[in-house]
Amino acid sequence: MFSLPDGEQELVDVVRRFADDRIVPVASAFDRSDEYPADLIEQMKDLGLFGLGVCSPYTEYPVSTACMALVTLELSRGWMSLGGAIGGHTVVSKLLSIFGTPEQQEKYLPTMATGALRATMALTEAGGGSDLSAMTTTATLNGDEYVINGAKTWISNAERSDLIALLCKTDPAASPPHSGMTVLIVEKGPGVTIGKPLGKLGYHGVESCEVVFDDCRVSASAALGGAPGTGFQQMMKGLEVGRIQVAARAVGVARAAFDRALAYSQERHTFGKPIWRHQSIGNYLADMATSVTAARLLLLQAAELFDQGRRADLEAGMAKLFASEVAMSSALTAIRIHGAYGYSTEFDVERLFRDAPLMIVGEGTNEIQRNIIAQQLVARGGLS
Repeated sequence: MFSLPDGEQELVDVVRRFADDRIVPVASAFDRSDEYPADLIEQMKDLGLFGLGVCSPYTEYPVSTACMALVTLELSRGWMSLGGAIGGHTVVSKLLSIFGTPEQQEKYLPTMATGALRATMALTEAGGGSDLSAMTTTATLNGDEYVINGAKTWISNAERSDLIALLCKTDPAASPPHSGMTVLIVEKGPGVTIGKPLGKLGYHGVESCEVVFDDCRVSASAALGGAPGTGFQQMMKGLEVGRIQVAARAVGVARAAFDRALAYSQERHTFGKPIWRHQSIGNYLADMATSVTAARLLLLQAAELFDQGRRADLEAGMAKLFASEVAMSSALTAIRIHGAYGYSTEFDVERLFRDAPLMIVGEGTNEIQRNIIAQQLVARGGLS
């Protein structure tokens, strides 16, 4: 049985209560208004949740990746958008913690740990999506500065983040293409324009925007780890964290859908008995519970391997793939169990159904995940 150290479990328990007491009662109202949850974000800062990916000594309470995942799960069980509010920030924190130079770590991590400085990552481009080799954003070295030109899209928390971990091409002629990519740590300023928030099916309250770089100048020392040309490998490690984080959000949504379906099935009576006693509904509940439990275990396996310093792209990919599909199927099943009420905005399950698809396409589509999993299975000679 997986268990966290006492201090980490206490944090997860605190966040679980925070989700039940503070998030669940207001989540649907924030979702309907698409309002930024400023007060909830401030409470998350007070709980230290923006420091989950920060290493010692730059945070008072460094935690494991498994703890980070379970905290994200509990936030997302309350409202998935709040899991997303710390998502990219946590990945950038991990990138700086693992690869950053001492100067980069000292400059950014202390204020990132408190949430006073928020960060996001910028990979996706309108014409590329999951195909990073098709990237067109470039950074040209001019003396002791990089001059950045290009655009990224679907950047979460773009308006409220003042630091961007940007993957771009510093050597467009490099072969293979990924050997010419660099992660630059870009502070907002001249040459960086944030577009208006994109309209979305779900994932409301947290903005997703286009970010345009127009002759944006940053110091050559902005290359992550002082290592230009290694950005692809660095970001792939970051995406292991990102996919664990997305899997955690998916498990949170799936758990919320199951909890609501289970409760409703005991409250609603037809033909003289609660509907869970009808075999078709009972089977739904059994399958949902089994899938949610399996998704959680895959999530914890990936997090544990990452903390051991082992390559976890296979395991993170499997967790993200399975958990996101479970979130989608669980949300739909919860609607089936609620009947017509599941289609009503009076009940949370319709919101869960709108939030779930993000995890299927975010952090690399599930089609890409299947490619990664197959490649790693062949490279590793099968499952260990």
